Amino acid sequence: MISGRHRRPTEEQATYREVFAVREFRSLWLAQALSYIGDQLAQVALAVLVFHRTGSALLTAVTYALTYLPPILGGPVLSGLADLFPRRRVMIVSDVLRAVLVALMAFEAMPFAVLCVLVFFTVLLGAPFTAARAALLPDVLDGDKYVAGSAINNITHQATQMMGFLAGGALVAVVGTYQALGIDAATFGLSAVILMGLRKRPAPAESAGEMMSLWRNTRAGARLVFGDPLLRSLVCFAWLCTFYVLPEGIAAPYAATFDNNPVTVGLLMSAMPTGMVIGAFVFSRFVQASNRLRAMGWMSMLACAPLIGAALHPPLWGVVALWALSGIGSAYQLAANAAFVAAVPPSGRGQAFGLAQSGILAGQGLGILVGGAAAQVLGPEPVVALAGVTGLSVAAMLSMTWTQVRGDIIAAMHEPAPPSKSEITGSSAAAC
Repeated sequence: MISGRHRRPTEEQATYREVFAVREFRSLWLAQALSYIGDQLAQVALAVLVFHRTGSALLTAVTYALTYLPPILGGPVLSGLADLFPRRRVMIVSDVLRAVLVALMAFEAMPFAVLCVLVFFTVLLGAPFTAARAALLPDVLDGDKYVAGSAINNITHQATQMMGFLAGGALVAVVGTYQALGIDAATFGLSAVILMGLRKRPAPAESAGEMMSLWRNTRAGARLVFGDPLLRSLVCFAWLCTFYVLPEGIAAPYAATFDNNPVTVGLLMSAMPTGMVIGAFVFSRFVQASNRLRAMGWMSMLACAPLIGAALHPPLWGVVALWALSGIGSAYQLAANAAFVAAVPPSGRGQAFGLAQSGILAGQGLGILVGGAAAQVLGPEPVVALAGVTGLSVAAMLSMTWTQVRGDIIAAMHEPAPPSKSEITGSSAAAC
């Protein structure tokens, strides 16, 4: 049910120009873009640094795995900070602390064990930052502007993924690994400075007249998300990415079925993000809000179904096309995200987003791990096809559940919005 405590969804469509006209969104977007660029640069620099220092592919993989582990372990708890403290402050403090930790990594004398600890806590601090930013965005953008803003953020993320590794590798080659980590630290510091331009808002818990403990807040967030059929359904849609993101994790062995060219690996890894960019743009700009919600089930099935084509052993161009089509289908996440925001009370938004994000990371990490192990035995093509079949089955079941619970939120879009305070004041003045 969409009760009075929730945000009212809207049918009105917003343009990207309207979104960028909001000063606070520009600050959030620029800070996010800097973080994405810094993250890509750090991943390349750390991989090169660890491999050159240890000569071990295993230790290099362990360091990379540390980028998945912290949000899974600490994300659901630390995300609650975004509900207990002012979200602007949470983001700024997280950025400052991450700048310090990454700067410490740039010291050449840093032992490998200490480097791993620094990586762990740097990534861990991303959990409250991401939760605070996600929870603050609906306060900055109203109605369909939120969907358009989410699409811009998604496109930015995918674009940095497509170009980040290549540009990051080139920069590391030019300036060196330690210098690249220093640049990454600077991006966090600059992001903190930009975020200081956001308007100060009280902590949601203060607004609600209570300050809960972190553990109590975590339990309350879990009850909120999993106790509501609508929110539970939307979270399951978010976690569906476990299946259709799996091919990116085994892109290298898949590319080896064609040739041993690294360009082929890059081509496969960029196919799905490219489709995501196209799908996010079309879905947010040319589809009405209520139609996005109606199409969520079909789009989620489209995100998984093309992967089944791997069983037919298509040529390289066919694989790229299928993976890009899967990326287009994943644009349903925009509608799921907007519906999730509409259904979550503002005071619990940070914790709810944190739980959803931790589940996404856990699913992706576990899915890639299982997929890689299965590809060793079965080969990459059957594994991708099996991921498509399993994902399609789950998406079909979710779609049937979604059809039963989506009615209230769609109906709320067509109800006339209550007059604003300024409209009431204006009407009273005219009557006088």
